[in-house]
Amino acid sequence: MSGSGPRLRSWLGRLPVVTRLVVAVALAMTLVLAGAAGLVYWRVETALDQQIDDDLTAYRHSLARAVHNGTALPPGPSGSLHQVLDARGQVVGTAGTVQREPLLTPAELSAVASGRTVRGDVGPLLPITSGTLRVQAARVTADGRVRIVVAAVRRGHRDEALRELLAQLAFASGLTLIAASYVGYRTARAALRPVERYRRGAAALADGGQDLRLDVPADRDDEITRLGHTLNRMLDRLAASTAREHQFIADASHELRTPLTLMRAELDVALLRPRTAEELTETLRSVDTEVGRLVTLANTLLDLEQLDSGEHIRRTPVELGDLLDRATVPYRAAAERDGRTLTSTYDDTTVRVDPRWLEPALGTLLDNALRHGAGAIGLSARVRDGRLRLSVTDEGPGFPADFLPHAFERFTRAETSRTTPGTGLGLALVAAVAASHDGTAHAGNTPRGAAVTVDIGC
Repeated sequence: MSGSGPRLRSWLGRLPVVTRLVVAVALAMTLVLAGAAGLVYWRVETALDQQIDDDLTAYRHSLARAVHNGTALPPGPSGSLHQVLDARGQVVGTAGTVQREPLLTPAELSAVASGRTVRGDVGPLLPITSGTLRVQAARVTADGRVRIVVAAVRRGHRDEALRELLAQLAFASGLTLIAASYVGYRTARAALRPVERYRRGAAALADGGQDLRLDVPADRDDEITRLGHTLNRMLDRLAASTAREHQFIADASHELRTPLTLMRAELDVALLRPRTAEELTETLRSVDTEVGRLVTLANTLLDLEQLDSGEHIRRTPVELGDLLDRATVPYRAAAERDGRTLTSTYDDTTVRVDPRWLEPALGTLLDNALRHGAGAIGLSARVRDGRLRLSVTDEGPGFPADFLPHAFERFTRAETSRTTPGTGLGLALVAAVAASHDGTAHAGNTPRGAAVTVDIGC
């Protein structure tokens, strides 16, 4: 018996959700209907018994007075009968029945003999039997002798009414239970229909479906609808992650092919015939250059992937001046060697950014200005209305007009810069850093040269 509970729960747990809901509704309705039916039956039974008891009490009192006074016993209500017993329980008088056996049990006789008034029933409600009675008995003294007066009335009409009531209650409760179970089934099916639709959509995605979105009603705001919106957001993130993965693979395969091909060609040429030490050294230098390009390219691609995922930004308070000083130090010496100046202006304030990413982004802009620009290089940082605006300018020829719309796309380089080293990922990294800080990046030309501006929240 101790294991029946867990086994029942295990069995219910294997049922479909709709079936479990219908079973739960049916059990709950059964309890409610049983309680309601019991209450109705008790109220009707009480009312019927109260009416019988009132008539029976009046009849018993009239019998007791007649026995006490030694007068003729009065007639009772319709269907009534009586017995008069002596102290030993022997029937000394009866009316309305041919039964000569006492209507009281020995225990009831003893209780009445001790002075108590006994009320009770003879015969059950079910199964149907004849001769069912409701009785009352009390002790009376007549001519110095103890007599027991038993008044009774037949319960036939009362029992018939209660049996009919039980049948009607059972019929009505059964119909109500069937209707409630059907309504519960239809309601559960309707409520879970979107879940089944979502499941089919997820199955289609698992089978290789692309650009899948769940059909979620826009005019509702219940638990199932919110689940649908949550799943759509998850699908959006999965799609974005898949797109980034495909982009990463495409970018890597496209850009890694060239340096790897060059290294393979250099090595093949070196192996065609014996080479002098100088020739081998030159080949190794060329290979080393391509390896460095591969390392830079791989690191930049990984940085872009981390930024696109949006999970690696850790904002911390940092002094704006310290941030710009650390970003410009590696490039001041290079500017001086080229006879150029690098100046920075900034607001004396604290900003909340991720310097681990923002410093390399500024370094990229300064490096581009050194390699592709000319004249003085300016770096400015201003904070307005909770936004940090960073700008790097130079006095060079500026960006070609046809390059500006594609400046921040990956592996896009202006024609004039194709003869200089680079991967075409610098400005793409700057744009990714800006986007990860809830900001934007803009490239343009001024009357004096090129200008790249980064606007981020701080």
